Amino acid sequence: MPARDGRAYVEALNASRRDVLIHGERVTGGIADHPAFRNLVRTYAELYDLQHRPEFRDVMTYPSPATGDPVGVQFLMPRTRDDLARRRAFMKVWADYSGGMLGRTADYLSGAIVAMAGAAEWFAQADPAFGENIRRYYEYIRENDLLLTHTLINPQANRAAGPAGQKDPYLAARIVKHTDRGIVIRGARMLATLGPIADEIMVFPSTLLKATPEDEPYSYAFAIPCDTPGLRFLCRESFDYGRSRFDHPLGSRFDEIDAIVIFDDVLVPYERCFMIGHPELCNGLYAETSATAFMTHQVMVKNLAKTEFILGLVSLLTDAIQIERFQHVQEKVAEIIVAREILASLLRAAEVDAAPNRWGVMTPAWGPLNAGRNWFPKVYQRFVEIIRQLGASGLMALPTEGDVFGPGRADVERYLQAATLDGVERVRLFRLAWDAALSAFAGRQALYEYFFFGDPVRMAGALVASYDREPFKERVRRFLTEEPATAGGTARPEARPASGAAAAGL
Repeated sequence: MPARDGRAYVEALNASRRDVLIHGERVTGGIADHPAFRNLVRTYAELYDLQHRPEFRDVMTYPSPATGDPVGVQFLMPRTRDDLARRRAFMKVWADYSGGMLGRTADYLSGAIVAMAGAAEWFAQADPAFGENIRRYYEYIRENDLLLTHTLINPQANRAAGPAGQKDPYLAARIVKHTDRGIVIRGARMLATLGPIADEIMVFPSTLLKATPEDEPYSYAFAIPCDTPGLRFLCRESFDYGRSRFDHPLGSRFDEIDAIVIFDDVLVPYERCFMIGHPELCNGLYAETSATAFMTHQVMVKNLAKTEFILGLVSLLTDAIQIERFQHVQEKVAEIIVAREILASLLRAAEVDAAPNRWGVMTPAWGPLNAGRNWFPKVYQRFVEIIRQLGASGLMALPTEGDVFGPGRADVERYLQAATLDGVERVRLFRLAWDAALSAFAGRQALYEYFFFGDPVRMAGALVASYDREPFKERVRRFLTEEPATAGGTARPEARPASGAAAAGL
């Protein structure tokens, strides 16, 4: 099957019988038509349709190594820097489409699988079958153009204890038993963004595991279809309230639902397992296979698109009400411009300094990516603050589409006009700013970005612990011990303490 279009995605989704709980209702079929999901499903269908538009076809597809049919460039195994650039170009098309508001488009996890398949030998050290399984899985999702979700975090119960130390040993998803067909999983995981509308779910190692018998049942890596018997999704409230794009320009299109994943004795076939046990290997899976680098590469592209969207939005806002002549406004706009340039530079540096990893896969340089993923969660909070500061009370007194195009039209045109926009267009723009900075959708976006890769404090600690600072320390040591030299190149005598008037500076 070549790169699919939106219709194929929707048909496959409606044909599945997954178990989804939302708003007190169990949804078992026709999920693409459910009010909580239909607009998001439509958006993802539109993403798939982009692959078939003439202007994007060469950017977004390449011939399958297996069939010659066009498949998504997101599945391209990079061997050169040009391959990395091709992957980035693909990712930017999708990221620009949502203004970076979609964090779990298919290219996020496909990049991880690409890296893992390239490092199949790493999985094979635990069992040769695991290496073959990850290779086959990569080919399977490539040839079927599948959308993946994933779940990494254990339920937030007692953070002072690991999964084996909880009151309920099946609170965190664990292996119940091994059968002749596969492993049986019972318990829960968080946080499967996009889970209810994805094709498959990756269930990979969670937070740091201890190399003890107690943590062995919590050590695994596998992927299964989202309609696997016994698997269900317990969703948060939807922030798509069924309103128009005028009223909720972002929330009505891009609310990627988040869900808790519950495993009720789910049978995972051995051919879908990539690791069983081996907690010490599970702890190193992402770094050793370069999966983290490829996932972060995609995130940096998304963050660049998001920053550019915010810059465009803020620029339209300041122009509409003519506030950019004020220096404090210019300073705030400059912050976003600088952020955009920093992200673009880090992304370019990661690609220019890319090198083959031990498996021969061209991998973006980790230093710039790691810096970016530590920096952006905090700077995005500043973007939201800037929108609030510049929009001020104008973000609060915003009528809805019903008033704008109904009985309030005359008042809107007269009292809500802007210097460069009529009343209707000003309300349309400011509702977008409100949905980016103040709505429930906006709040979720800010929280999501802040914890995208985990606790920022722990991430900073990991950065400090892993960063090689010895060359810089050595440079300062040499500076402290080197002898001063005269103009002629000979050492000068050490300076003696000044006394009297000289010491007093007279």
